[in-house]
Amino acid sequence: MSLRSMTGFARVRKAVPGGEITLTVKSVNHRGLDLHFHMASEFDSIEAALRAVVKSRMARGHVQITLNLTRAAAADGGYLNRDLLAAYLQAFEQARAEFHLKGEPDLNAALRVVPGIFRAEPAGLELSEDLERAIVEATGEACSALNFFREREGAAIVAEMRERCAAISEKAEAMEKIRSKALAAFHKRLKQRLGELLKGAGVDPHRLAQEAAILADRSDISEELVRLTTHASQLRALLHSSGEVGKKLDFLLQEMNRETNTVLSKTGGAGDVGLEITGLALETKAEVDKIREQSLNLE
Repeated sequence: MSLRSMTGFARVRKAVPGGEITLTVKSVNHRGLDLHFHMASEFDSIEAALRAVVKSRMARGHVQITLNLTRAAAADGGYLNRDLLAAYLQAFEQARAEFHLKGEPDLNAALRVVPGIFRAEPAGLELSEDLERAIVEATGEACSALNFFREREGAAIVAEMRERCAAISEKAEAMEKIRSKALAAFHKRLKQRLGELLKGAGVDPHRLAQEAAILADRSDISEELVRLTTHASQLRALLHSSGEVGKKLDFLLQEMNRETNTVLSKTGGAGDVGLEITGLALETKAEVDKIREQSLNLE
C-alpha cells in the first residue's frame, strides 16, 4: 500500500430493493480517525457495521459518510395515505350537511391541517437484510474509491517531499565543508577583540590559539550536522515505506527543526563563514517547514 493523503472524495450509487442508495465519503486532515455519519434514523441499526468497514480501510482523517435512499414510487400511490384522506373528506361532508355550509374540499388545505396525508416516504418498505447488505457493500466500494484518489494525491506529495529531503542533505553537506574554516575565523575575530581590549599589549600566541579553539568548540556544529543528515536519511526511508507514517514524520521533522535552530544559534560569531552557514541553515529550516506542512496531509 502506498502512502496516502488524508484528503479525498468518492460517491457510489447502487440500485437496491425498493429504490437506489447514494453514498458519499469525504475526508480531510485530522490527527486521528474521526467518523461522522449523516443518514436517516432508520439506518442507525447498521451504523456500527458501517464504522467497521471504514475503520478497516482508513487510519486517519476527518471522514464524513452521507447516505441517502431514494425510494421508488409505489404503484398503488404509496405516498398518499388514502385512509386518512377519506376520513378527512367524510368529516368535511358531515360538517357541511350538519351546519348547512357551502364550499368544496380543498386538497391543499387538507395537506396543511391534517398531518400525515402525504408521506415523505411510501409506507411498507423496511430495512431488509438485502438492503443492509447493499449499504455495507456500497460503503466498502466508496472507501476503496476514496483511497484510490488519496493514494494518487499522496504519491504527488511524497515526490515533492523527497526532493526537499534531498535538498536538506545537500545543504548539510555544504555546511560541513564550510565548518572547517570556522576555527581560523574564530582565531582572527578573537585576536581583533583582544587587541582592542589590550590596546597594543602583547598576546601570547599559544594562549590565543587555546582560547580560539575553546570558542570554536563551543560553536562547533558537527554533531548537529551529523544528526541532521541521519534524520534526513530516516525521512527518506519513511517516504519509501507504507501504511500510517504521519505521526512518525511529525516527530522526525520536529527533531530536524531543532537541529537546524541549534546550528543557527552557534554560528553568530564566525564572521563571513558564520554568515554563509547561517544562510544555508535558514534555507534548510525553510525546507523542513515546507515538508512539515505537506506531512500534515499524509495518513
